[in-house]
Amino acid sequence: MDTNRLIYLPLGGAGEIGMNAYVYGYGPKDRERLILVDMGVTFPDMDSTPGVDLIMADMAWLVERASRLEAIFITHAHEDHIGALALLWPQLKKLVYARRFTAEIGRLKCAEAGLPADTITVVEARPQTITAGPFAVQFVPVSHSIPESAALVIDCPAGRVVHSGDFKIDQTPIVGEGWDDARFTEIAAEKPIKALMCDSTNVFSPLPGRSESTLKDNIAELVASSSGMVVATTFASNVARVKTLADAGRKADRSVCLLGRAMKRMVQVAQDTGVLKDFPPTITPEEALEVPRRNLMLLVTGSQGERRAASAQLARGKYLGIEMKEGDMFLFSSKTIPGNERDVLKIVNGFSEMGVDVVDDTGGKYHVSGHANRPDLEHVHRLLLPDMLIPMHGEHRHLREHARLATEAGIEAIVATNGMMIDITGEVPKVVERIDTGRTYLDGTVLIGARDGVVRDRIRMALGGHVLVTVIIDDGEQPMGEPWVELMGLPVTGRRGQPLAEMMEAELDEFVSAAGRKLLSDDTKLDEALRRVVRQVAMEEIGKKPEVTVVISRLVEG
Repeated sequence: MDTNRLIYLPLGGAGEIGMNAYVYGYGPKDRERLILVDMGVTFPDMDSTPGVDLIMADMAWLVERASRLEAIFITHAHEDHIGALALLWPQLKKLVYARRFTAEIGRLKCAEAGLPADTITVVEARPQTITAGPFAVQFVPVSHSIPESAALVIDCPAGRVVHSGDFKIDQTPIVGEGWDDARFTEIAAEKPIKALMCDSTNVFSPLPGRSESTLKDNIAELVASSSGMVVATTFASNVARVKTLADAGRKADRSVCLLGRAMKRMVQVAQDTGVLKDFPPTITPEEALEVPRRNLMLLVTGSQGERRAASAQLARGKYLGIEMKEGDMFLFSSKTIPGNERDVLKIVNGFSEMGVDVVDDTGGKYHVSGHANRPDLEHVHRLLLPDMLIPMHGEHRHLREHARLATEAGIEAIVATNGMMIDITGEVPKVVERIDTGRTYLDGTVLIGARDGVVRDRIRMALGGHVLVTVIIDDGEQPMGEPWVELMGLPVTGRRGQPLAEMMEAELDEFVSAAGRKLLSDDTKLDEALRRVVRQVAMEEIGKKPEVTVVISRLVEG
């Protein structure tokens, strides 16, 4: 009897959009050889993760089993698939495989982090095959909103798995390879597809997806119609869109200037790796200052309202000496990701106050999605005819709807969220274990755990303010002078109109003056007691319980 099993374990990206990290394993239970697909990030918000720079999957489970990890495969160069590579690779230190464009983006990230230049190995598209333990992996070109995206064909003794990565059905994507049904028909004809792990982002979009090339005429017409300066933003990684915008600018007799580090990097890497050809010449920001407004087009970063990006800085005033004026036009050639609406609206309103005309994607004339819509997903199901389907890359509602779609077509399906280990060895996928998955935060330059308390304390201080209490105790276990407090993030006066700090100090002085030697000699108990006094006063006067830090200084005779 064969005791080996094939398992699938999402550590991130299943039940959410972003932070993709998927583990496959084959072998005896608890001794499987493993591979990891993608190491992505998601982005913080001020409500739940204030001050955090990036969020990524917690690799603790995989780190404990690093001796069984064979390799890491990156499907494409979007941040939610590659953004954590340089940050988390030092925990795993395994060979990374990616296609040329993706590998170059990854190498730049690794170089900035001081990691070895040979961390990433460039892989060609199928039929090249990478052997990683019991797995044989091929990269299959798919169309998406970034060059050289790939699905993975993963073979092992238990059968063939197709990991779709992010994809759309687009035969004419302008930059990069188009979708080709024949590729996937051939893959399914070679071997039966045991399981399809499939992108679920647009499962609720009822119409077939549109090609990137359908935007060309609309954008060109819009750019030509403006009498002032034209500024456009899109995802920096959408090299095809950047090219469409730049071509529209040149067609309208406008000089094109790229603003924003990410956009310049993506265009440069695309040119260096040969995926981007015939990109119009560009000018520097300094040269742009000398060009008449009617003859200038800026392509800028910040389509999601990022505060430090070029879009937001232009909306607040100047960026590199360039400013927008009444009669100019700003185009969002992008979709606002849920959660970013407020930040984008700040930019829109900032431009509105300047008299700038803002054009967005309402009506679908200036943006198309990079993900497969519902009819496109059904088409891929029919092409591959998998024994089972496990939805990924989506919130829970996306996964559930995608699973229902597969079930109605006669395909076995299961909703697998982060931490659910699925055995796909048999005819039906089944949950065999639940892993305690967490998140890792990049906070400044340091990685911290979501449960370390750092962000929790930050949120508490944001909600309730902070009080610092200082008490001095002499060597006779008696208070020296009165305790004093310092307030941060709290009202100066309470409901009775008296200074809040003075009221706290008075209550604290009364308490320590009456406290016995036993309490005053015990730092832990004294700390707890002083916190209670402060919080009681705060609750009575301002209706809040602030975070309290107590500093007890003891004088010792020298």
